[in-house]
Amino acid sequence: MNLALTVLEIVAPVFLLAGIGFSWVKLGFEYRIQFVTQLAMTLSVPCLIFVSLMNTKIEPAALTALLLAGMAAYGAVSVAAALLVWALGLNRRTYLAPLIFGNTGNLGLPLALFAFGEVGLSYAVVVFAIMAIWSFTFGIWLVAGAGSFGKVLREPLVWATLLGALFLWQDWQTPKFLTNTLTLLGQMAIPMMLITLGVAVARLSPGGIGRAIFLSALKIVLCVGIAWAAASYFVLDDIAFGVLVLQIATPVAVTSYLLAEKYGADAQAVAGLVVVSTLMSVGALPLILAVLL
Repeated sequence: MNLALTVLEIVAPVFLLAGIGFSWVKLGFEYRIQFVTQLAMTLSVPCLIFVSLMNTKIEPAALTALLLAGMAAYGAVSVAAALLVWALGLNRRTYLAPLIFGNTGNLGLPLALFAFGEVGLSYAVVVFAIMAIWSFTFGIWLVAGAGSFGKVLREPLVWATLLGALFLWQDWQTPKFLTNTLTLLGQMAIPMMLITLGVAVARLSPGGIGRAIFLSALKIVLCVGIAWAAASYFVLDDIAFGVLVLQIATPVAVTSYLLAEKYGADAQAVAGLVVVSTLMSVGALPLILAVLL
């Protein structure tokens, strides 16, 4: 009973905030998703990442182990997903990226914070950064036929991660007034991302629901199994172990739909994966948390 209550306390705020965004759109209120997303990814999320890393008390060796485990996990997920797409005869440009990249930002960061505290959030931003870099390069190549390493170098969240890691390594601190300012900016990120997730799901027009259910279930099993194996191989501590599994297991990211629409893949099929996997995560993520806690 206590475990069920703990899991409910963790996941309820996440899905309630997403529900607010969903209801906001359905009630006909305006929500400028492009502006909010740009504000979050350019300003608020980088501040959250930088302050989390700067203030963390985690040993650099532990973060290095998580970095290696995260890279290995995403590499293995990429190979396994490619084999799955080939075996099922699916279109690579449409289905491969969604099967690899989860919603580590909108869902993963809040869940890590609520489940494992500030230490968990610090671990989660490392996994988030790995996913972002892999997505901006390999992920874009999958959909568009060309990578975008230059885009990685222009992303504030990448520089925030590198700068935060440097401050952590050197045990530096920004002046108190600046730290307080960056902290306030970072505190906007999680509620904005969750509400925006709900808005995005509400505006999608999903297609291929039957196939989406099958692939979403396979994605959960595949990602959890690989992340669990990677975490065990690199002997991560309990919090890092839980964060890695949770982050890799998040549902299909809304950005997969945006890329499919931008580069001419089957956007409706990807929208189906986003909606179905997000709805399935309402049941799957609490079960995963119950095992991890």
